[in-house]
Amino acid sequence: MLDQAKEILEKYYGFSAFRNGQEEIIRNILKEQNTLGILPTGGGKSLCFQIPALLFPGTTIVISPLISLMKDQVDALSAAEIPATFINSSLSQKELQEEMQAIRSGVYKLVYVAPERFESSYFMEMLNSIDIPLIAFDEAHCISQWGHDFRPSYRSIVSSLSKLNQKPVIVALTATATENVAIDICKLLNIELHDTFKTGFARENLSFHVAKGTNKRDFIINYLKQHPKQSGIIYTSSRKETDQLYNFLTAQHFSVAKYHAGLREEERKHAQNQFVYDEKEIMIATNAFGMGIDKSNVRFVIHYNLPKNIEAYYQEAGRAGRDGEESECYLLFSQQDIQLQKFLIEETSLDVEKREQEYHKLNQMVMYCHTEKCMQSYIIEYFDHNSQPVKCGKCSNCQDNREKVDITRDAQMIFSCCKRMGERFGVTLIAQVLKGSNQKRIRELKFHELSTFGLLRAQKEKEIIDTINYLLSEGYLHLTDGKYPVVKVTPNAIPVLKGQENIWMKKTLTPVTIAEESEENRELFEILRMLRKELADQEHVPPFVIFSDSTLKEMCRYYPINEASMLQIKGVGQTKFTKYGQAFIDKIHEFVQENKIEISSISIPVHHNSSPKPVEKELLEQPSHVLSYEYYVQGMTIDEIAHKRQLTKITIQKHILRSVSEGYELNWQDVFDSETEQKVLQAIHETGGEKLKPIWEALDGEIDYFTIQAVMCKTQME
Repeated sequence: MLDQAKEILEKYYGFSAFRNGQEEIIRNILKEQNTLGILPTGGGKSLCFQIPALLFPGTTIVISPLISLMKDQVDALSAAEIPATFINSSLSQKELQEEMQAIRSGVYKLVYVAPERFESSYFMEMLNSIDIPLIAFDEAHCISQWGHDFRPSYRSIVSSLSKLNQKPVIVALTATATENVAIDICKLLNIELHDTFKTGFARENLSFHVAKGTNKRDFIINYLKQHPKQSGIIYTSSRKETDQLYNFLTAQHFSVAKYHAGLREEERKHAQNQFVYDEKEIMIATNAFGMGIDKSNVRFVIHYNLPKNIEAYYQEAGRAGRDGEESECYLLFSQQDIQLQKFLIEETSLDVEKREQEYHKLNQMVMYCHTEKCMQSYIIEYFDHNSQPVKCGKCSNCQDNREKVDITRDAQMIFSCCKRMGERFGVTLIAQVLKGSNQKRIRELKFHELSTFGLLRAQKEKEIIDTINYLLSEGYLHLTDGKYPVVKVTPNAIPVLKGQENIWMKKTLTPVTIAEESEENRELFEILRMLRKELADQEHVPPFVIFSDSTLKEMCRYYPINEASMLQIKGVGQTKFTKYGQAFIDKIHEFVQENKIEISSISIPVHHNSSPKPVEKELLEQPSHVLSYEYYVQGMTIDEIAHKRQLTKITIQKHILRSVSEGYELNWQDVFDSETEQKVLQAIHETGGEKLKPIWEALDGEIDYFTIQAVMCKTQME
């Protein structure tokens, strides 16, 4: 059956191979085993139950938490000519009766339902009248009391399943499940632990950034100006903040919509449709917006305020780049956001244990903002403690070019002060004592008499707080849970206090590096984007249902002007080609003629059945940077590669060195001889090797930057 699954994947979805984890999950479901799949947002969870649904006889039931999620998935299935529908409160009584009758008649292969439907005896009676081979729990973390978005209506379904006169296969899928949540899901849904498939939590196409102490509105304005016509989401923590930012950006003539629970249902629906259908570029929203929004071309997600926990943050940030294209996630952090989240926790009706858990999660979120580890690695380790630490190479920490400063002496003072204060107080009061503050409370507690009072008076209070937070994130200090957390010294600090270990911290701030400009032809992309919008409007579906951004960009890169070449484009299956292919071919052909583009030397990527020469196929299936590397090792000069790929020389040089750092071989003698290597190594030794310009100057400008970087790369590889 797996071969049939692959045929369906290509026919209906336009892909020739499964993504990581999909094949294993589908194989397990086809063996009729209850299954839990944990895949990152954008990892293709829906295919894991949609393809088995098409292979199994009968009707698959999909339990989904939001109306918008159901509609988006049903629209996408319908566009691929897969019979699907949904049952929820958006239907009139007449529509409901018609759909229920159609379900009884076996019209649909997939039926999406809200969890509350299982409370209806009429609905349960209908389920018992049809053949149900499979029940899928989408966003399965909602079923667990330890999940960040627990919904009692999800949990109540478990007892309803026992009322079915058949025993369908159960599949649960989620992107954000810690170990406790995964165990809870398995226990509730009778899933064996060995039937759990975890593909990892990494989103390799996302770059994560934290901006601290910045003017948030100025940041937003600058970012949006640098990323025109890009689709993005800006999350705020309150309705008031959403309204204010919406009014501010509207006055600045940006294309924005807003969404929060205080709006009427029709207002929320209208705003969501404007965003999904590309009528508005930017959605400003509270966390009421987004679960299951299957908009594939969101290029950025900005959190205007601190999220309540890592689970919520990763799910919301993960709405960027669902099409696999490079996308950015920014968190604008300020200390005041912590107090707001504490207030929100206190406003809940949670019991003491659950409230303490929420405070613990909030502390982990704060530590994320202060860590100097790779930001994606921090998130992955949060969900999977057994994961191997990695560096993504593009988050704000991996790209941080600040120099490290020895803060051992400051750290010793902080540890000592914390101990002398009895390890009973929070970050701010410790910083105030070290600063030498004359606050009344400090004098009442007689902390002004401590030997550590005023030891760091030369620093600003904020600088001391930043250092304490860094020591917390690195495990030298520990912050207790609760509304009023206190700082305690951990055993990790003992070697530092004894002078046996030093601590280093990056001190000076530099602007976050903006990602490289896209390699695809922007003008053609806009033309195809407009065509996609026209077709989507005609069919009343979101544009990404026609083709994703990544599919359009691949068209821009390879200029397919006939059926054979168009069918090689990722995401273009036979079904979609029949419906839309010729319209896109016509636009591309027109663009090629108008711009006198020579396409005879442009090779189409191999995603389906054609068989180009072995070397050509090997090249075309490589990532962009590896493609540049392959051309280089085949003898092309950097200038020739830059001209061929319409990129800058610097970009090609970066591609080559990145490939080598990833393990691809290079004959270094083609780049520099031994004499040049020795000169560069001497200059690195003399200058410290932290920055390129001093090395270049020490060599009197006689050796170019690429050669210097190549020598450094070789040294690091040895």
